[in-house]
Amino acid sequence: MKINFYKYQGTGNDFIIIDNRKKIFPKKNSAVINKLCDRKFGVGADGLMLLENSVDHDFKMVYYNADGNLGSMCGNGGRCIVAFAHKLGIINKKTTFEAIDKLYFANIENQLVSLKMNDIDHIETYPDHIFLDTGSPHHVTFEEEISKIDVFSKGKAIRNGSPYFNEGTNVNFVEQINADTFKVRTYERGVENETLSCGTGVTAVAIASHKSKKSNSNTIKLQTPGGDLEVSFENEMNIYKHIVLKGPATFVFKGEIEV
Repeated sequence: MKINFYKYQGTGNDFIIIDNRKKIFPKKNSAVINKLCDRKFGVGADGLMLLENSVDHDFKMVYYNADGNLGSMCGNGGRCIVAFAHKLGIINKKTTFEAIDKLYFANIENQLVSLKMNDIDHIETYPDHIFLDTGSPHHVTFEEEISKIDVFSKGKAIRNGSPYFNEGTNVNFVEQINADTFKVRTYERGVENETLSCGTGVTAVAIASHKSKKSNSNTIKLQTPGGDLEVSFENEMNIYKHIVLKGPATFVFKGEIEV
């Protein structure tokens, strides 16, 4: 069976997106998803998303990690599928869509997509790192000269180590540039490697930088290997609300492949 697909990227975090409103894609076949995401034998991507019908909202986002397994929320993926829905004419400038078991709100203008993330009321602070869930679990550690860090080896060790083990976590290495700007490198579970950018990761970094008092700003600029993102938020009684992840979401190409 031949399937039409679209390739999108958000600051280097790249995705295969398929219009599955007619339920044609074999989404229970994790081997097919894994092969499509393989950079040697498939299209190549950090993840695969299906755009499906929603009863009450604009559309439903179903996200799979590159390993073929159903994933948790993906911030850059969410921004890219909003751009895709806009390209298909499903939405205009604003949207409400389903992902996992939650609703997300976004708007798009000039290829910049702003995605409202979930509120965060639980943050674990340790002497050498911060842990929080921004739709996906994230371990955040502040370092110096992150360009010198072996993100693959160090990230993999943390991802699989105590207390995460089988469930795992994403791992972010962060370098502060100034009062409101941070560099970020991320090891992503499911991809099992460093990615050029991670939306839920930079969201976690922005909140962690404020929580740890490294920044007093409510708008944080994040520099990733794939490009720049911005996260804004409000802090009310130690609850982070109105969190918005903003950045480019770019169409790369369209293709057809046998599955």
